[in-house]
Amino acid sequence: MPPLFVDTLVRCDADVLWRLTQDPAQHPRWDLRFSAIHPEAPADGADGADGRQRFTYVLSLPHPCLPLVTVTGTGVSAGERRGADGRGTSALRFSPHGRLSPLGEGSGYWRYEPTARGFRFSTGYDYTPGWGPLGRLLDPVLVRPAVGWATAWSFDRLRLWAQEGLDPARARDRALADAAARALLVALAVPALRTGRPRGAAVAALAVAAAALVPVGRGTPSARRCGRRPVRPERPVSAPVSAP
Repeated sequence: MPPLFVDTLVRCDADVLWRLTQDPAQHPRWDLRFSAIHPEAPADGADGADGRQRFTYVLSLPHPCLPLVTVTGTGVSAGERRGADGRGTSALRFSPHGRLSPLGEGSGYWRYEPTARGFRFSTGYDYTPGWGPLGRLLDPVLVRPAVGWATAWSFDRLRLWAQEGLDPARARDRALADAAARALLVALAVPALRTGRPRGAAVAALAVAAAALVPVGRGTPSARRCGRRPVRPERPVSAPVSAP
């Protein structure tokens, strides 16, 4: 399977984008893939001069307040900013604990590229499937599409926060309300589809199509707004060589 890739265009100050993506306290607020990120103190008297930051991460599903499943892991990242324009990269290597995670060990990067219209913020990453043989079977049809969608949705939520000032929690609530409204529309339309009456069935079919195809509002995060394929060949970024 090819590595996952997502990008978005963010119109904001370089320092704002860097802080919201590099600060461990801010990152989980917009990224669905993490519930918490805890930086680790340098070991054995190291001063962190190599630019690497080791951390532990937590993903609680469906929500940190209702953690039915909790996945943990460790990672190491290295970020670099070059020049006053905010151009930079951040490389990552991660490794989950235990067998609950559908993602095994992996690595990836974030890239910050200034353009005339704002910052092109992109990521590319890959991993070995977790869950043994079952994970290798499910990864291309379920896990990888779901993780790619979560990444793209999170990137659009970040864009709304950095560019429009929309708090991530409020963006989440808008998305939940939109999803509930669409589900209700489908639930109301299904009985009409079963009646066999042409006019009612036609209206119900239109309602179902609208629920599935009408884009969300501008202030609601949407994975569809993000690019999922590089517009040009991506330059490689080396992940930190030290194992987490």
